[in-house]
Amino acid sequence: MMKNGTGTQIRQTLYFQLFFWIALFLFGIAKSYGEYSDGVFKELVIYNFCHWIFQILGANFIYYILIRHFFDKKQYVKFSVFLIISLYILSVINRIFIVYMAEPFFVNEPKDSLVSIFTDIRYLFLHYTFSIISGTFIFISIMFIIRYKDEKENTIQLQKEKTELELKSLKSQLNPHFLFNTLNNIYSLSISNSDKTSQSISQLSDILDYILYKGQKKWVSIADELTIIDHYIALESLRYPDKRLKVSKQIMLQSANSIPPLLYLTLVENAFKHGAGKSSGQTEIKIIMETNAKQSIFKIENTFEYDTHQNEKAIGLQNIKKQLQYHYHEHFTFNISQENNIFNVEIITPSQYD
Repeated sequence: MMKNGTGTQIRQTLYFQLFFWIALFLFGIAKSYGEYSDGVFKELVIYNFCHWIFQILGANFIYYILIRHFFDKKQYVKFSVFLIISLYILSVINRIFIVYMAEPFFVNEPKDSLVSIFTDIRYLFLHYTFSIISGTFIFISIMFIIRYKDEKENTIQLQKEKTELELKSLKSQLNPHFLFNTLNNIYSLSISNSDKTSQSISQLSDILDYILYKGQKKWVSIADELTIIDHYIALESLRYPDKRLKVSKQIMLQSANSIPPLLYLTLVENAFKHGAGKSSGQTEIKIIMETNAKQSIFKIENTFEYDTHQNEKAIGLQNIKKQLQYHYHEHFTFNISQENNIFNVEIITPSQYD
């Protein structure tokens, strides 16, 4: 896969360079077209072609060698020194190429001496170095824009992959730890030939199916999440005598909104875990769910005794907040409050968000 990706990048770079340099050459020719006689214009095309070759060489050398090996590594002094030397050498070679290889075919004039070519710095800069710099500047500017765009896309992609891995890790830590207790409860029901045995097995199956399959989706309907919550409450209630646990719900669904899977189920699980699971007396859990065309509001509160696992609870709520940030960025409300022996959590999210 890496080789294919590298090969694609090389082809894209070659196509870009082919298009860029041909376009630059044709633009230079078009700009001068009609301003000179046919003979002078032909000479101008040849001169432009000779300069064009060294623009390509200079731009690629400066970008792929000097910038990559010195400028990118913040070796600015070395970069500046080698840049000046490189421009001088390229200008000299360009002038020698034109004087001794190109001009003899269409100009019958005495050739400039090598000493003159090497020492006439002002002429070199105005007629050769400036030409190389102008083409190189445009080329490098575009390359930096492309590079910035690619680096930004790579950073976004890496961040997305990192976030998705974190989210999958969060989901793998949620919910199924209650499985063994539930299986033990179902086993007890089966021994006593309870009528609830088959229903409990069906509810557990639905929960596991939801976690394994719908839990991998980005969005699920709130109605589906609430159905699984009902199954979860029914199975957890098997662990407690009727008088020890009281669960009440107020559901007002005016709109078919969506949420990330397991979001509300996780909060219900926390309420059982840190409420009924840590209390020897009566525990109350209250769930309020309301949806409309603009938002979804989920509230859950549970009574609790003194909890020695505050850090564990905090980690669980931090995981929920991370999940909200991943899906909604900053477009959500996540309130946590505690008054006397009642713990409250409220989540407000947009009705639909992607």
